[in-house]
Amino acid sequence: MPSTHDALDDPRNHDILIWINGELFPRAEARISVFDSGFLVGDGVWEGIRLHHGRFAFLDRHLDRLFAAARSVALDIGMTRAQVAAALQTTIEANGMDDSVHVRLMVTRGDKKTPSQHPSNCVGGPNIVIIAEHKQANPEVTSRGITLFTATIRRPPPDTLDQRLNCHSKLHEVMALIQATGAGADEALMLDPTGAVATCNATNFFCVRDGELWTSTGQYNLPGITRAVVLEVAAAEGMAVHEAPFTLTDVYGAEEAFVTGTFGGLTPVREVDGRSVGGGVEGPVTRHLRELYDRAAANSLAS
Repeated sequence: MPSTHDALDDPRNHDILIWINGELFPRAEARISVFDSGFLVGDGVWEGIRLHHGRFAFLDRHLDRLFAAARSVALDIGMTRAQVAAALQTTIEANGMDDSVHVRLMVTRGDKKTPSQHPSNCVGGPNIVIIAEHKQANPEVTSRGITLFTATIRRPPPDTLDQRLNCHSKLHEVMALIQATGAGADEALMLDPTGAVATCNATNFFCVRDGELWTSTGQYNLPGITRAVVLEVAAAEGMAVHEAPFTLTDVYGAEEAFVTGTFGGLTPVREVDGRSVGGGVEGPVTRHLRELYDRAAANSLAS
């Protein structure tokens, strides 16, 4: 079943080196303790970053989000921004990587002396892992578009688990995705506690109504880097942009819909809950915004 994270198979990934706490290990030998906080209780934060032509796209924005998330959960990364950037560079150089690469940067609170939630049981510093893989998005997914099913599982409110945190606790999103794929869709659309459209299980959702761009308030979804750039380029183009509550009724009547994410960029949505959107093909607004986003991503490589 297609998804926005489908990648073309690349045999080079069998032999990649993975950065763990300052050392590089072959893929088959890369290990984290079973006492790791992320494994035990999902206690950690992470970023997904793209490498294009030897440069990381929107690196400053990703590091901003990573360090802000770590501060908000009182997680000391133990490295400066410059040191994290250097570790990313070391990893891709060790793997001889230059383009069409996706990097997963993960930071957990570290190993615990016994399985528990309490941070005081951590021994030593955080565990930091960098996995860089040769990953090119499947072009068929972009050309064909994806289908969404609205899950019954809602995005929790900020006082339960703030959805603006890119944390390791993703079980509710996995459950929503399982529900959606069980219903025959590619991915899940999720609502906020009020019943307004929030986001997808792993991407941010947009729709176009009367030539205007709509997305959620952002209170119940990850502040995606791609999402932010799309909003910026659309506004710069003079397009009316709304970050406001809207319902499934608005989605069903939309002219176009698409989702955004670091890996897939902009992916058109051809169907929501069995209803065709925009005739089931990519619309002109989606196509134009992808061109603007690609240009912004290219410009970010020079900064």
